[in-house]
Parts: sequence; structure tokens; C-alpha cells
Amino acid sequence: MATKTLDQHIKVTPGIAGEKPRIAGHRITVLNIVVWHERIGKSADEIAAEYDLTLADVYAALAYYYDHRSEIDRDIEDSKAFVKALRESTPSTLNQKLQGT
Repeated sequence: MATKTLDQHIKVTPGIAGEKPRIAGHRITVLNIVVWHERIGKSADEIAAEYDLTLADVYAALAYYYDHRSEIDRDIEDSKAFVKALRESTPSTLNQKLQGT
């Protein structure tokens, strides 16, 4: 029965949200929920209220995360590496203006 409940809240759909697990009916991914809850420290209530989700949606995403932790943690690290590489390859226009170049 628990799987059926999770299936009602978490979907993986080709062509939507990069085929990452997401909240059904939303483009909010499990990874988003994990970052907001585990890394930023938002409560489940805050996430639900801010993004018009149910508490069941948020807790289903967290349950999915704990069942697939290594995969989602790897996605988080890959995202960090991508952002770092992008920052290194794209000069900051603000820094250029401040340096007068």
C-alpha cells in the first residue's frame, strides 16, 4: 500500500523535468524538495505553503529521496559541478565593470 501512496504523489514522465522524479501535477522535482528541506533547512510546512503542495506531497518526495538517496545525492553533486564549470567559463559582467575591463 505504501508504494501505491508514493505512486500517487511522485511521477517520472518522459519530456517533463528532465525525466527526474517530481511531484505529480507539478514541475517541482524530488531534488528541489530535498535541497529546500535538507540543505536550506525549510520545514515541510514551509515548502508545502510556499509551493502550493500538500504535506503528503512533500513527505512523499522525502520518502522517495531516502529510498533513492545515492542517486539523488549524485544528481545534486553533478548540478554543483555544472554550476561551478559554468561560472568558471562565463566571466561575471559585474566583476568586469568593477575592474574597469
